Amino acid sequence: MTKPVMRVPQEEAAVSAGAGERYFNRELSWLAFNRRVMDEACNPAHPLLERLRFLSISGSNFDEFFMVRVAGLLGQQLQQVEARSADGMTPSQQLTAISAEAEILADNQQSVWTVIRRDLAEAGIHVLEADALEGEIQEWLEVHFGEQIFPILTPQALDPAHPFPFIPNQGLSVIFDLVRDVDQEPIRELVLLPTTMPRFVRLPGEPARYVAIETVVKRFSYLLFPGYTVLGAAVFRVLRDSDLEIEEEAEDLVLTFRTAIKRRRRGRVIRLEMEDSIDPSLEAVLKEELGGSEALLTETGGFLGVGDLAKLVEEDRPELKFSPYTPRFPERIREYGGDCFAAIRAKDIVVHHPYESFDVVIAFLTQAAQDPDVVAIKQTLYRAGKQAGVINALIAAAEAGKSVTAVVELKARFDEEQNLLWATALERAGVQVVYGFIDWKTHAKVSMVVRREGNGFRTYCHFGTGNYHPVTARIYTDLSFFTADPRLGTDAAQLFNYVTGYVEPKALKLLTISPRDLRNRLIELIDGEIAHVRAGRGGAIWAKMNSIVDPAIIEKLYEASNAGVEIDLIIRGICCLRPGIAGLSENIRVKSIVGRFLEHSRIWAFGNGDALPNDNAQVFISSADWMQRNFDRRVEFMLPILNKTVHDQVLDQVMVANLLDSEQSWFLQPDGKYVRAETSEGAFNLHRYFMTNPSLSGRGAALEKRKPVPKLSLKRRRTAKGA
Repeated sequence: MTKPVMRVPQEEAAVSAGAGERYFNRELSWLAFNRRVMDEACNPAHPLLERLRFLSISGSNFDEFFMVRVAGLLGQQLQQVEARSADGMTPSQQLTAISAEAEILADNQQSVWTVIRRDLAEAGIHVLEADALEGEIQEWLEVHFGEQIFPILTPQALDPAHPFPFIPNQGLSVIFDLVRDVDQEPIRELVLLPTTMPRFVRLPGEPARYVAIETVVKRFSYLLFPGYTVLGAAVFRVLRDSDLEIEEEAEDLVLTFRTAIKRRRRGRVIRLEMEDSIDPSLEAVLKEELGGSEALLTETGGFLGVGDLAKLVEEDRPELKFSPYTPRFPERIREYGGDCFAAIRAKDIVVHHPYESFDVVIAFLTQAAQDPDVVAIKQTLYRAGKQAGVINALIAAAEAGKSVTAVVELKARFDEEQNLLWATALERAGVQVVYGFIDWKTHAKVSMVVRREGNGFRTYCHFGTGNYHPVTARIYTDLSFFTADPRLGTDAAQLFNYVTGYVEPKALKLLTISPRDLRNRLIELIDGEIAHVRAGRGGAIWAKMNSIVDPAIIEKLYEASNAGVEIDLIIRGICCLRPGIAGLSENIRVKSIVGRFLEHSRIWAFGNGDALPNDNAQVFISSADWMQRNFDRRVEFMLPILNKTVHDQVLDQVMVANLLDSEQSWFLQPDGKYVRAETSEGAFNLHRYFMTNPSLSGRGAALEKRKPVPKLSLKRRRTAKGA
């Protein structure tokens, strides 16, 4: 049984005066989100290895934050760009605040690792330090080192004849201070630990015993440096600027990205992490050689590269992990003999991932590839991952002679290289590959199939709030919406023409897209709620998304709050809006849900004259968050949910469950702190609910036997407000 462990304190977000009274800083809000992720590593309700997984996720998130967000701020600072953020802070002020908060977070990560490591040992999973490598353990490791590790390592002397080598992004290395035994000549050596090497060595047999690779290398340094005495050794790690800069007039976008990816690996050092026991002379060398005067520095007595702890989660101990979960496949498609088109033609379907299988998306595309009546397929690809289900379906369709178009987004951060590989494979098969806009990302998730039926053609569409990524679809909560509505088919065709041929959409029937008019449409909808309240009717907004940053939308929500519109926001990550402030946002409540699955779907509901959204509410799904980049620099979609069954599922199931959740929820306070909801026996866990309760849409004849759908009562909602 997992023991209760410490709670990581929630640090108050620092804000500046003036604008800071209206907005939280984006970067500090993100750090607060990562603290919530890390706190799950301290949650005794989670199995032990799942707690470790949360800790590793917080480490990976932390790295990306530095490689992208901090890198951008450092770049502005070095170029003396003093543009202020929405909360009024300059880049230098933000970096100062980030540095302080980040070090607290890094220290807390190490403290949490210390506790989890102890609990792992009690559960029979040991992570050994150097002082435990004795007897038969040392004998086995010495042989393993000589056969499996020694041939891969390349020590490099550091002297005038051997300049300091390049350390790749996220590279882990050991620097040694040595003295030659024969003449006492001092020398420094550096050993880069290749990323192809496992971070941990697992000893054979049971119980499970692991040793970090850097511990092994330091312990057997006498095999690396025979004839030398080791005076000191220290592990260090670097994070580099990983944002890609693309020239506006790039003549060959593919070539430009291949070059930019290579440059990324050599980007400026943003963060230098070192053991806290490092000798001052070694520290001075690292600072000098790795640009320490510009990089943010940290020293730690714990484990460098917390994200790598995920390797330990692979240990085969199912009792220390969440119970396996098998997603459901929509019954209605089975009732039609697996014919996706017949089921969609009968009625719109929404699939709720990960509770319902992503296989239905693969089945939709695979059927399209095999169906002789399908004449064309158009598909956006933002993050498709390394599993080739979608790619294989598109290739099969092209090889079958169908017209296939794939919009491959090369600017999907950290997926650029994989997307280039997929683009090459698709082109070889005869797929028309398009890379979209140079300045904008195509972030909309849309699939479009044109099928010959009767004397004409019918268009089937899939719109997703998440990516066509079979791995993340098992852990991200997202919606897949299937429809044969001819209005959406026409709109989808215009969206593709916009991306592939820069043809401006005209007279869209149902879709709203950015960067054309998504922000303006949202402002119209919020204005509509304000008008309802002023006319004596009810006004309400429920919105679920990953982040809210855009000042124009935040200001409009403040206006709506002051008009009396009741606003409930479910914002998993960054929230720059300040809720609950009298005269500004007293009618706005913000909660964040962090649990077994990553809340990722974007859903927006507008009461349309009612204080609680119901059957009359306007409900939308989208690929966009409420951020400047989504409104101004990305191609996104928003579509209304008009089918009653789908409307009921999205509003009365998904949104209601998110608002009712009390077991995984944090409430944002006016001062920037997040307070975990008080849990009690019978607390509502939305992830557990959807794992045990079937959805409405796509159920076919099984719909009549469904379990009751939870309804949000005004009493429950007011309780949540005061949490």
